[in-house]
Amino acid sequence: MKQPQCLCQICTCGHHRCPHNPTRIYDYGRESSLMTEYTEKFPLYRNVPPPKSLRPKQEYRNHGGKMEGLTTFRSDYLPYDITYRPVRVQEEYKPMAGEIDMATTYRRDYNPHKIEPVILVRPAEKKYFSKCKLNTIPTYQADFKPWDIEKRELCKVERVYHPPTEKFGNATTSQDAFIPREFALRKLIKPADTTTFSDQPFSSDTSHRSDYVPHQLEPMWRKSKEAYRPSSQPFENVTTHQSDFRGLPGDFPKSFKPEPTKMETKSDFEGMSEFRDRFQPWAVSLPELRKGKEYAPPTGSMEFNSTSRLDFPPHIVSPVVLMKPLERIKKSSPPFQGNTTMRDSFQAWDIHPPEMIKKPQEIPKPSGKLDDITTFRSHYTPHSLIPTQSCKPPKVVLSSSARFEDETIYRTDYTPKKKEICPVNYPSPPGYVYVSTDSRGHKFFRKTTPDVSKVIHPNGNHVPKEIAVAS
Repeated sequence: MKQPQCLCQICTCGHHRCPHNPTRIYDYGRESSLMTEYTEKFPLYRNVPPPKSLRPKQEYRNHGGKMEGLTTFRSDYLPYDITYRPVRVQEEYKPMAGEIDMATTYRRDYNPHKIEPVILVRPAEKKYFSKCKLNTIPTYQADFKPWDIEKRELCKVERVYHPPTEKFGNATTSQDAFIPREFALRKLIKPADTTTFSDQPFSSDTSHRSDYVPHQLEPMWRKSKEAYRPSSQPFENVTTHQSDFRGLPGDFPKSFKPEPTKMETKSDFEGMSEFRDRFQPWAVSLPELRKGKEYAPPTGSMEFNSTSRLDFPPHIVSPVVLMKPLERIKKSSPPFQGNTTMRDSFQAWDIHPPEMIKKPQEIPKPSGKLDDITTFRSHYTPHSLIPTQSCKPPKVVLSSSARFEDETIYRTDYTPKKKEICPVNYPSPPGYVYVSTDSRGHKFFRKTTPDVSKVIHPNGNHVPKEIAVAS
């Protein structure tokens, strides 16, 4: 008995895999195996610690040296003289001499025409007047009559204000907490800056000056220049395109555009249009203006008393006196000293940029006159031009009565092969019998031996049991 095979073992194309379900759907009491395809191909390794980082630790390092008060801006910056742009003086306007010609293209091409006044065609508005008297009392005034409402009395108890006889002596929080004190100057803890200068002169020797050994250079080799010899033959400015392609004779193309004809009419321009013919204006009367009633000021004097003025009488209150002492500004008689600790400690140094070290020029400059002869002129040798003959065959159509042989190596040697179909594409693989399904969803099939009598070829013919052999 052969062992049953899984779908991934039966597959021949390599694109089919067994479904790996996360839960056990089908379980028939077998022992579960934790071996998977991943654990078979990739075995376990020992616990390997991660490599240690060689990156240096970021620790703060104190600078032991003394800090200089100079910056790159102070050392490199050089002030420049600022020059302002000159102010441009505006030229005085001078009117042009002569008279202006007011003639335009509109006045020249469009002549004025006499236009008659337009007659109104609108019929006169008819007004209908009624002889009945108009009742000017509205429904609101007739149905809703005003009531006599009496004024309600105030329920507020009148309280007469009595000012206090004693003086207000309660102190505020500012007076209790604020105690004026004299300001005392604090002592400076900054050490005095004592700069020490060296008595010895500065040694300007460098490694380049001490180790550099000057060597004597050999004289430069110069090539003798030959005299320019112009060519005796004239230059032919004929190209291969001009010599081979002469062009075909022909006429210039004719334009199909019609000739422009100017349309002129001798009759005068009529100012009538379709809109003016159909829509004739009619006379319109102005609407009547309704005059407003004249303003009549009320009789009698106006009372400016309000509830606030009647119920709340004014009281005389004295302003609150501040208990905070006034600031006394002490004026000093000696002159102001503009020196600070910053100016005393950081004095400006006289710094000069170092001189540039230049090598002595070893090659002397030429003193003679420059010859206008180039290397091309001195070395160029003119040759006679020989036109190259074209090896391109003429464009002639070759006709042959022989039959065209369309047989190729691919057609003669190629043998078509049958496309194999993966057995897993079928609902049940041919030649296999379903056995069981694993708890993880793996389907197992067993291979069977086919019956020779039932095998059919793709052409539909059965395989015979006995084969006749002719000798």
